[in-house]
Amino acid sequence: MKTIINPQKSTWSQLLQRPTKTVDDIEKTVTEIFTEVKKEGDKAIQKYTQLFDGVTLENNLVSEAEIEEAVSLVSDELKEAIILANKNITVFHNAQKTDKVFVETTKGVECWQEKRPIQKVGLYIPGGTAPLFSTVLMLAIPAQIAGCKEIVLCSPPNKEGKIHPAILFTAKLCGVTKIIKVGGIQAIAGLTFGTETIPQVYKIFGPGNQYVTVAKQLATKFGVAIDMPAGPSELLVVADDSANASFVASDLLSQAEHGADSQVILVSTSKKLIDEVEVEINKQILDLPRVAIAQKAIANSKSIFVETDEIALNLINEYGPEHFIVCTNNNDFYVDNIENAGSVFIGNYTPESAGDYASGTNHTLPTNGFTKAYSGVNLDSFLKSITFQKISKEGIQTIGKSIELMADAEGLQAHKNAVSIRLKTLY
Repeated sequence: MKTIINPQKSTWSQLLQRPTKTVDDIEKTVTEIFTEVKKEGDKAIQKYTQLFDGVTLENNLVSEAEIEEAVSLVSDELKEAIILANKNITVFHNAQKTDKVFVETTKGVECWQEKRPIQKVGLYIPGGTAPLFSTVLMLAIPAQIAGCKEIVLCSPPNKEGKIHPAILFTAKLCGVTKIIKVGGIQAIAGLTFGTETIPQVYKIFGPGNQYVTVAKQLATKFGVAIDMPAGPSELLVVADDSANASFVASDLLSQAEHGADSQVILVSTSKKLIDEVEVEINKQILDLPRVAIAQKAIANSKSIFVETDEIALNLINEYGPEHFIVCTNNNDFYVDNIENAGSVFIGNYTPESAGDYASGTNHTLPTNGFTKAYSGVNLDSFLKSITFQKISKEGIQTIGKSIELMADAEGLQAHKNAVSIRLKTLY
């Protein structure tokens, strides 16, 4: 990791850039595949599955027999771990339910808001170098709690034409209604347009590489909503001399191993800690099975020394990290004043991986600075708010004149007439 000492504020924007390709580099490929899938349906899906995943599938739908086989292949120990995570995530997302909002805004005018589930949702679960069965929990559980009728899961097949058993076990556990062996851009395109085997959905969820992220953004041009632009994983740790250097290093490496385009950042008011963390990273990284990936990510990463907590906080808010770990003597200052972060982890004994798996919070979070405007996935992500109003004779008399005046001022006579015609019957 490169160490930067007291960077000038004018350099922060450049210093905090993500190591990602620009959309322009990717958009052409994504657009071509979208066009083909829209035109050719499953034929195009099969073509790109063969091209990108190296396997030809006669049928890309996962059968009940495949699910049952997968369930038998998952160890009892792992099943118990997934069931524990399922329980905690369910508890946290159940707690996010809200009551109907009802108010009489004025005499005779009743307004209320109720939430309804999105009927059809698509869940994208990366396979690639790490089959993220934990993401099934994070997406399918709130979808089920919300009451979504169709929960369609797409995940890329391996060279044997199968989806990782733990993904299938978790999907069955969480009430997924259809599972399809398809990944990457073609999966997002299939969910956007619908094909012979892939249902068209109303909203697409889930993380992925830069190609998947751009594909999701393109999907919005065709009337499909997305959870957020969620690209390569990232983590920022703020720590001082009160932090445990080996803990900090392990957290930084936990995100670095996600992918070569991941980024981790350490911000500290202690040069001593930065040096200690560097030593620990160099020691711990050699024991990782994904050492090559982690090393590439670490090469894109930085340790930044600043003089004060105030400067550190301003820099962190400028970056807007996906994951934010706070290990300082002044944790409350950071927790109370952070404005841009996806999920916050507080204290020496709160590793980021707890949120990834089993604490109960959701790990599907905005990246690339989108925390400045987007929330992570939550129960509301799978719901729509519908407003209702009911106006009595007394109510239309109370607000009618105001409506007439405003409509007239905007030059919208029919709007005015819709009120006037009713008022005439009441006088």
